[in-house]
Amino acid sequence: MRGFRYGRYDDGPDPLRAPYDARSALDELGRSVMAGSSPTRALRDLLRRGTRGLTGLDDLVRRIRERGRQLRSRGRLDGTLREARRLLDQAVGQERAALFPDPGDDARLRERELDDLPSDPAAAIRRLADYRWRSPEARETFERLRDLLRREVLDAQFRGMRQAMSGGTPEDLRRVGAMVEALNAMLDADDRGEHTRADFDRFLAEFGDFFPDNPRDLDELVDSLARRSAATQRLLDSLTPEQRAELLELSRQAMREAGLDDVLQRLGERLRARRPDLVWSGGVDVAGEAELGLGDATTAVAELADLAELEEALGQGYAGAHLDDIDVDAVWRTLGRSAAEELERLRELERELRDQGYLSGSRGRLELTPKAVRRIGETALRDVLSASGGRPGGHETRDVGAAGELTGTSRPWRFGDEQPLDAVRTLANAARRGSEDGGRLRLRVEDFEVAETERRDAAAVCLLVDLSYSMVQRGLWGAAKQTAMALHALVSTRFPQDAVQIIGFDDHARVLAPRELAELSLEPVQGTNLHHALLLAGRHLDRHPEFEPVVLVVTDGEPTAHLDDDGLPHFSYPPAPRTTELTLAQVDRMTRRGARLTVFSLADDPRLEEFVSALVARNGGRTVRPDPDRLGSYVVRDLLSRRSRR
Repeated sequence: MRGFRYGRYDDGPDPLRAPYDARSALDELGRSVMAGSSPTRALRDLLRRGTRGLTGLDDLVRRIRERGRQLRSRGRLDGTLREARRLLDQAVGQERAALFPDPGDDARLRERELDDLPSDPAAAIRRLADYRWRSPEARETFERLRDLLRREVLDAQFRGMRQAMSGGTPEDLRRVGAMVEALNAMLDADDRGEHTRADFDRFLAEFGDFFPDNPRDLDELVDSLARRSAATQRLLDSLTPEQRAELLELSRQAMREAGLDDVLQRLGERLRARRPDLVWSGGVDVAGEAELGLGDATTAVAELADLAELEEALGQGYAGAHLDDIDVDAVWRTLGRSAAEELERLRELERELRDQGYLSGSRGRLELTPKAVRRIGETALRDVLSASGGRPGGHETRDVGAAGELTGTSRPWRFGDEQPLDAVRTLANAARRGSEDGGRLRLRVEDFEVAETERRDAAAVCLLVDLSYSMVQRGLWGAAKQTAMALHALVSTRFPQDAVQIIGFDDHARVLAPRELAELSLEPVQGTNLHHALLLAGRHLDRHPEFEPVVLVVTDGEPTAHLDDDGLPHFSYPPAPRTTELTLAQVDRMTRRGARLTVFSLADDPRLEEFVSALVARNGGRTVRPDPDRLGSYVVRDLLSRRSRR
């Protein structure tokens, strides 16, 4: 029998991960839209903060910054300098110890030569290059120093070179020189347009052990080397002028001795020319107890540069920003696989919202689809009902009609009927007609019957919502939008035979479709034109004369605007007498239509109280002073109670 082995899955996203629930993300996005954000801005904010079961960009940025703090406290950048000085002092001390017992003149001359060594380590090392060491231990220490400098300088240029150069033999140095020459030649060929993939493959086959990152092509190799070269320069900029000059001279001397000075200088110039967009200057703040070698210090500086670039991409604060700009591989290297998977899931979010039919439009201007608007309305209704502790009820009468509870009777189906089919009577009609085609029943149009239900009276519902700037200033704007969306969802889903119209008003009034209402943005418009809003509401009631009129007004101020005879809005504060006169005239027309107004008064304002009292006295309506945080529940509950009484 064949055997099977199981192990941890480590190649891409978890295939058993539960599918992402775009509806919960849409609910959060919808709440932002209801608060005044555009769909594009709301999605960007959602991606930043994340949602249930999905880490946001802000959390990734926080982890990036934490990683940066760890790197900055990793150690000192001048560790190679300190180690070079220590080894130099150790070699000189060992040589002095060997010379001291010798009473001869040669020993004194050597001691004098050691006394005259320059204080600059680079100059001292250059002077000692031809010195004939008396002490074997001193000679070994000095060679360790020279080998240290060669390996650290090369490791700063090529990450991992320190391990590749562990032997430090002349053959190793010749191979490094051959690699740099081949790389320069490959760049020359690329400039001439003659570079091929086969050239790169041959280069990597011969010198791949120098590049543990396993670059996939020449561009990736150039990018890696250029970033490291830029980090080396920024490391030098982080040192004091004295330290920088000392380290530069030590590095140049080590490379001259190895015969690599010219080829490395040429490579550095080529890398800078190819990636001028990198940050090639400016120090970094790195401090700690440990002494970092030049290669490790360069790695720390390079990682800090990558973190800064990654943080900017994750911040998405620049024009045209998009999640596709973020390097997933860089996130994986920096924060691990789980963070990279979280980023991929964030990238999927917009795609899921589009694929599931909630968003449309271009990347820079997203739009809510009708399906999304319905979902947002249902969510607003659910939030409102949960706040009120209630649930929508019916408003039936016992007359036979188009909706409600089943009466137990049926009638023939007519074109346009939406009542449920009576399947038993429909099949019975076909059976009475007789079977056809070997015992099979064939349904005809005349066989269909529909179940009759109790009739529900229809209502013409008008919700007049104040959208003036005072609502924004008082923090009532979002609650007003939520109330309107919840009411529209309630009527559309529970009472489909009703005719609902949402009218928003500031200096003028306009009828708002659900999508317009959902995407309505904050505007600093002065004026409360209740006159125009009542005028539009009256037209809606006149189009449905046999429907029960329901007019609800949500406002935080007395009328301060009206429509002039030319159709243009006129604003005045304190309100002009003409504004009050025209508004109350529309209230009287509502009274003649049999519409009793319910005014939800949201401000403790004496002038508003005076106006509402006059309105109620003329119309026979009523005033409700709700808690603004529960406005939606008051409005919905008022409609439900009115329909139940009916």
